Amino acid sequence: MDGVGVGVGQGGIGRAVALYAALYGGYGALSPFLPATLAARGFEASQIGTLLAAAMLVRLVVGPPTGRLADRYAAVRGFLAFGLAASGGLTLGLLVGEGLALLVVLVLIHAATSAALSPLADALVLSGGSSDAYGRIRGAGSAAFIVTTVLTGWLVGRYGNGAGLGACAVFFGVAALVTVRIPATASLPASGATGGFRALVAIGAFRRLVFAAALVIGAHAMHDAFAVIAWTGAGIGAGAAGLLWAEAVAAEVLVFLWLGPRLLDRIGPARALELAALAGALRWAVQAQTTGLPALVAIQALHGLTFALLHLACLRILARRVPEGLRATALTVYGSFGLGLASALVTLAAGPLYGGLGLSAFWAMSGLSLLAVPVAYRLRRDPRQDKTGHI
Repeated sequence: MDGVGVGVGQGGIGRAVALYAALYGGYGALSPFLPATLAARGFEASQIGTLLAAAMLVRLVVGPPTGRLADRYAAVRGFLAFGLAASGGLTLGLLVGEGLALLVVLVLIHAATSAALSPLADALVLSGGSSDAYGRIRGAGSAAFIVTTVLTGWLVGRYGNGAGLGACAVFFGVAALVTVRIPATASLPASGATGGFRALVAIGAFRRLVFAAALVIGAHAMHDAFAVIAWTGAGIGAGAAGLLWAEAVAAEVLVFLWLGPRLLDRIGPARALELAALAGALRWAVQAQTTGLPALVAIQALHGLTFALLHLACLRILARRVPEGLRATALTVYGSFGLGLASALVTLAAGPLYGGLGLSAFWAMSGLSLLAVPVAYRLRRDPRQDKTGHI
């Protein structure tokens, strides 16, 4: 059996932190700079958009089967290490590859090998009984994303767009090496692996958490696409807009590292999910009415609740309600449909909505978040929870 859990002792938590720092450091080096790299290689803007959309579709299709295979063969650690190594190598291929057709193939294969990296890393941590430490581990990843994005921006300015791809390849390679050194815990994933996707869908708590996450995270899509456009259109400078974005990520790190775990322990994950949905409804309602800088500063801090707290709550519920042998499957389904597909669909709708309604279109996002409240309430009423609302 391939070890699939992080040993909490023996330096397991420290190595998990190193894994997440390298993984999200790689994302921070690649994601912001890949479009510019493609443009420098001769891709037109429409071609870049089409290719990135196709890559997203590949990730949505490939992610869940990858998680299912990792569960079936009790090989989460092996699948993660291979995916990291392959993604790092393909990133180097993008750096040296020539010709539009070859680059298209490399981008799409890269999307397939990297489709399940984050969910598999989460499964590796959760299966080792480390769900209570997950906030610290994931927070290290978010912090690394910020730092590497800034540093890679400096490297790109000095050495060109290829520096981002080179840095990503190094980070993914380091993450692969860390993964194989993470100590394994004794577990029997096959005991919960029977039934596959059908068994997973039969778990009511899992269906509800995916639906709630889809509503709350999907509502972020209009912000991601049009917030900076709205802010700059209202006279807010690019520097201030960047600081507002950085504030949201800083709030995310704070919730992952400190506030989120304390809230989960105090009110339980189901109530935390309700709180995240209500925070989203408030955030987008304010965004729908004003671009005043004091109001924007206030609501950007809510990102810690609308994303980080929601993610922590969902993973706490998943860790307690989904059998260990279905964890990687569950996490890839949650990432693909609860997060990825929902964001893609709302992004498609956001363009016409914002084009027709302007700032008022954010009321629709407020409504989406509010719809998640009764879904989360159903989780709180789950008969398997204790009297404090802890599932």
